[in-house]
Amino acid sequence: MSAEELPADARAVVVTVSDRSHGGLRHDESGPLLANLLRELGFSVGDVVVVPDDADEIEAALRSAVTDGADLVATTGGTGFAPRDVTPEATRRVLEREAPGLAEALRQHNRDRVPTTILSRAVAGTAARSILINLPGSPSGVRDGVTVLTPVIGHAIVQLRGGDH
Repeated sequence: MSAEELPADARAVVVTVSDRSHGGLRHDESGPLLANLLRELGFSVGDVVVVPDDADEIEAALRSAVTDGADLVATTGGTGFAPRDVTPEATRRVLEREAPGLAEALRQHNRDRVPTTILSRAVAGTAARSILINLPGSPSGVRDGVTVLTPVIGHAIVQLRGGDH
């Protein structure tokens, strides 16, 4: 994997949204996988932040990452139809501008093989100088999401930083 144009100092924050992982009832697989895949692309990534399916806690984690200047803030989990799946709603509270093309591309990738991808309510966009994106809570969904991001994320970060294209 490679991310075209990714700045050498690009930083990412990964936020896992899961009541069970937050409560210690289930091992978080998707967050560490996402962090490792982003590192392979060239991002500096710290420890995965794990929060419950609670809009206020999700929002606080996202705002903290944006305030800290992360170039990319990627969530995993909480994008489905379950009553406690509120990641998109919490993300919209933080977004200043939506990037619907990213979310649409995530839903369309592999939809013939995995028809349920179109049920994702994930959103993407920007806040300050950060790109925020919601990925599914499954390892396969995370892999697919990184596949979609890989060819464009470097260019998006350069643009958001004010670079010429």
